[in-house]
Amino acid sequence: MTGGFEGWPRGAFDVLLQLDGDPSAEVRRRWRGEREELVRRPMVELLNAIADADPEYEDFAVWGYGEVLVQAWQRQSAIVRMARNVELGVRFDLDGLEVGVAWWYAPSEQVERYRAAVADPGTGRRLVAIVRKLEREGFALSGDLLKRPLRGYPADHPRAELLRHRSVIASRPLGCEDWIHTAAAADRVLAAFAQLRPLTRWLVKNVAQQRP
Repeated sequence: MTGGFEGWPRGAFDVLLQLDGDPSAEVRRRWRGEREELVRRPMVELLNAIADADPEYEDFAVWGYGEVLVQAWQRQSAIVRMARNVELGVRFDLDGLEVGVAWWYAPSEQVERYRAAVADPGTGRRLVAIVRKLEREGFALSGDLLKRPLRGYPADHPRAELLRHRSVIASRPLGCEDWIHTAAAADRVLAAFAQLRPLTRWLVKNVAQQRP
């Protein structure tokens, strides 16, 4: 992939090591400039490269880091907004890169649409097929679940576990090999986004039903 993105410098891991554990405010101030240059800036360049490759991914945000939440200094996160409450995500930390898609913080009308789509024989079975394929490809499904089976549906419903979800997250670590220091990291993220496309589109069509 061409463009300004050339991967994360090896020094990015040195910076994150300095911020590991429980770094003081003084330590964070000392490393702020290098963190911005070596950790956050490559993420901005990555998301720009991905948007250049596919305009579908042009609505993105790369998180900053506040003074209170230490964890925000220890990892660099970014999202690509696909629809209301549906986001692709990228995270860089000491373990390397992780990608995923999330439908979360959803209003009640989206939760109801999700449950109706899961219960429907056509869209529900399609979701099961999508999830099973993602799991075979190394993605893990998670999210906020009700502790008990959903009322109004039989306990032995074939998709009872999916019906309990109030949010859906599918994520997979991409690793921390030498490619992370090169432009090939963008190709890895794009390939993972392509794997996530069926779930993303299912959520946009059946749950969000609109662009943000």
